[in-house]
Amino acid sequence: MISVNVYNESGLARLPKKLITSIVSTVCSEEKITVADIRIILVTDEEIHRINKQYLQHDYPTDVITFQIEAKPLEGEIYISADTALLQAKEYNVTISNEILRLSVHGILHLAGYDDDTSEKRLMMSNLESKYLNEIK
Repeated sequence: MISVNVYNESGLARLPKKLITSIVSTVCSEEKITVADIRIILVTDEEIHRINKQYLQHDYPTDVITFQIEAKPLEGEIYISADTALLQAKEYNVTISNEILRLSVHGILHLAGYDDDTSEKRLMMSNLESKYLNEIK
């Protein structure tokens, strides 16, 4: 069973909770994840900066941070910056909801074992993000 909980701690954007739950379930199914407890938390740039610095020793805000808490059964938390998502939505000419969905997929792919530490891996993840986003349209 896939459990998805979505929280908006940013106060900056409305969260498409039903779409997030749907796309997370789709990605988990396609990636052969059958049992998972996933929390997606929308935060401010200030909060994601604090998390990034405290846990990853990176002194800057970012768009999404994923923490795998347990491997089996899969348990993880995905923090998404609403501020950065809004900026990226404008840059990519998409809605804020679409960008939050993309970042949710990105986080799930990290939980599924994908990495984006090289240009080839980033391209593979980007292609998978597009594939999953197109499946819910």
